[in-house]
Amino acid sequence: MTLPILHIEGLSKRFVLHQQHGAVIDVLQHVDLQVYPGECVVLDGPSGMGKSTLLKLIYGNYRAHGGRVWLHPGTPEAIDLAQASPRELLALRHQTIGYVSQFLRVIPRVPALDVVAESLLEGRVPDEAAVQAAREEAGRWLKRLRIPEPLWALPPATFSGGEQQRVNIARSLIKPRALLLLDEPTASLDAANTQTVIELVAEARARGAAIVGVFHDPAVAAAVATRRMAMQAFRSAA
Repeated sequence: MTLPILHIEGLSKRFVLHQQHGAVIDVLQHVDLQVYPGECVVLDGPSGMGKSTLLKLIYGNYRAHGGRVWLHPGTPEAIDLAQASPRELLALRHQTIGYVSQFLRVIPRVPALDVVAESLLEGRVPDEAAVQAAREEAGRWLKRLRIPEPLWALPPATFSGGEQQRVNIARSLIKPRALLLLDEPTASLDAANTQTVIELVAEARARGAAIVGVFHDPAVAAAVATRRMAMQAFRSAA
């Protein structure tokens, strides 16, 4: 029997506004979701429904107030991401969970080529041959995402928003991972690069990745989704 790579049970999140006399905002309540290998589940709903919050809960950027986030990374033993330690989360991000956010955060002055290649070298002490192989693969990804070769040696902080997002996509997807979280990956992209991202999502699905995504463009969402989940169902009636 095929296990879901991601199994969310009763997940809830609230924010406490300490500067607003402790006001409490219930963002998500009792989210249940299973995502199997080869699926792309698109989170639907207007702004403010908690779509990005759910991705951050899965990735461990936010801590849940209730529920479980089970990860089955190709092994019989499941890991509860809602209870994982920072060290465990870091290891899982290196090997198992990819996350494309809306913003590129990198170390200043590091060339774009090395920003992308770093994903292939995380968690290991590479030799010269491994570094060279990683940089060559990074170059192939940058070329596919139409980053001009003269820019590869420059830090992405000097790039346009669309170029930064393409570096972000390359860095996050270059290493095959079991679970991919995509938060508006095409928001800053032109039509040609948007089509490339659609193709990359299809290739990740074909490898057996489980994908959860948020897409601002309905056409892109329709092109990548195998299933949709309406986030309004997990909002407080109040």
